[in-house]
Amino acid sequence: METWGALFERAAAFGADEAAVRSAFAERRERESDADDRAGDDTDGVPDPADSSPARVVADADVLAADLLVGGDAREALDGLRAHSWTTLVASDALLDDAEAVIASLADPDLAADWRERIDEWREPIAQPLDDHPALASAFRGGAMHVLSLDDRLTAPGAGAGLNDRFPVSVREPRAFAALFDAEKLYPEVGNGEYPGPDRDPRA
Repeated sequence: METWGALFERAAAFGADEAAVRSAFAERRERESDADDRAGDDTDGVPDPADSSPARVVADADVLAADLLVGGDAREALDGLRAHSWTTLVASDALLDDAEAVIASLADPDLAADWRERIDEWREPIAQPLDDHPALASAFRGGAMHVLSLDDRLTAPGAGAGLNDRFPVSVREPRAFAALFDAEKLYPEVGNGEYPGPDRDPRA
């Protein structure tokens, strides 16, 4: 299995930018909506939501694709999670399917498949009901209190108000999350003792 660093080096050769990721992601979600073929689970087979924690985070498919293909704010935001073993990236299969499809369309299927193998090793899988929004369903079912997205429909002012009526969550663009993420301040809420510092190589 390839390291994050090796995947990032391969992805750089394709020269994708954030605008291309946003466009490909929007096309993917639109096609899914029309075809109604999103992966998911029957509601009866989906477990109850996990307990909420500020150390549990969802990155929408556009952010996952931008992390690999573009770098920048998306990579900075996810590096904070990759560097700390006590944080958790939660994601449903449907969410990763979207990201893999975007990567394949902007790069190539081989890179997308290798990325999927690496992200599957990192993420905590979350079962979601059929037809639910993958990022929001992952957050709700996975107890994530943060969603990172480039989708204006989720990050627009006031969009989060309705979500907080259902469960505690904030939706931010990667740049805003990276600016606010402070592992040392967060650690006492989820760990014991003093903050030990980063304990993983974000490129491993």
